[in-house]
Formats: sequence, C-alpha cells, structure tokens
Amino acid sequence: MNYRNLRVAKLIKEELSEILMKELEFENALITINEVNVYKDLLNAKVRLGVLPVDKAPNALKIIAKQAGFLRKLLLKKINIKPMPYLSFEIDRGAEAAADFDKAFLKSKNK
Repeated sequence: MNYRNLRVAKLIKEELSEILMKELEFENALITINEVNVYKDLLNAKVRLGVLPVDKAPNALKIIAKQAGFLRKLLLKKINIKPMPYLSFEIDRGAEAAADFDKAFLKSKNK
C-alpha cells in the first residue's frame, strides 16, 4: 500500500468515526472503526467495525450497510478527494476471538 492509500484510509477512519457518532443511532450498541483498507485503485474501501455488545453486531452492520451511500456522500463533503472510494463494511471479530481465547485459557489454567 502506498502513502496516498494510507493517508486516505486514515482520513476516512477519522471522519467516518465522527459521522457514525453524529448521524446514526444504534440501540444500546457501541460502534468503533477498527481498520480501513483502501484498495490500490482508490475506488473501494473496506471498513472493519467493532461492535459491543457482540450480539448487536448483525443489526448494526445491517443499518450501516443500508446507509453506505449516505455515509459516502457525507464523507465527500468533509474530505474532498476524487474519487471517493465506495465503502463496504464488515464486522471485525478479532476482539471477540481474543476474549474467547482468554476465557478458554483461564478455564484450563484453573483446572
């Protein structure tokens, strides 16, 4: 990944975090943007989301994916880059996997 892609990814992450807090409502869920990967051609970006509690993740992803065009439009107003990448979203399961590992490790250690 080159410098421009990294810079665009950083800007999207910062601005999209603010937009999610201000523009969308999630019932009893905390949404964080863990990572943004902008593809080489700058036409697409994958946004990895952290959702707590984990059981709210499918609903949160559904809401965000439905609003992807709206979010892209708001991003374009804040970050004047052309082309603005199309956004795709996925749930980052890294924290969940780490918690499961810790739980299993502690369980085996206490035996």
